[in-house]
Amino acid sequence: MKKKCDSKNRWRNKSVAFRMSPSEAEQLNKYVGLSGLTKQEYLINRSLQKDVIVNGNPRVYKALRDLFRENLEELQRLEKVSDDNLDLIALIPYMATIMDGLKGDLNE
Repeated sequence: MKKKCDSKNRWRNKSVAFRMSPSEAEQLNKYVGLSGLTKQEYLINRSLQKDVIVNGNPRVYKALRDLFRENLEELQRLEKVSDDNLDLIALIPYMATIMDGLKGDLNE
C-alpha cells in the first residue's frame, strides 16, 4: 500500500486514541455530521483549538435538517429539562450558529 500525505503535504502516521461513553460518542457524531468534516479533521481541529469552519453542502444541510427534526420531536416529548437531556440543549446553539452561517452563504 502506498503512503499518502494529507492536503498540506504532512505525513499523518501517529495514532491518538481515547475512550468515550456511548452518549458522548453519539454527541460527537452529531457535531461531526454537522461540520461536514471527517471525524479525524474535526477532532484534530477541536483538540488543537482551531476553528471548525462549516462549508455548506448537501450533506451538511441534510444533517442539520435531520437533527433539527430529531431535536424538535424530543423537545416536544419532554415535560421538563433534566440532566438526562442537557446534551440536547447544548447542541441547539451549535446548530443555530451553523444555520446563521449557512444563511450568509445563501445571500452571497
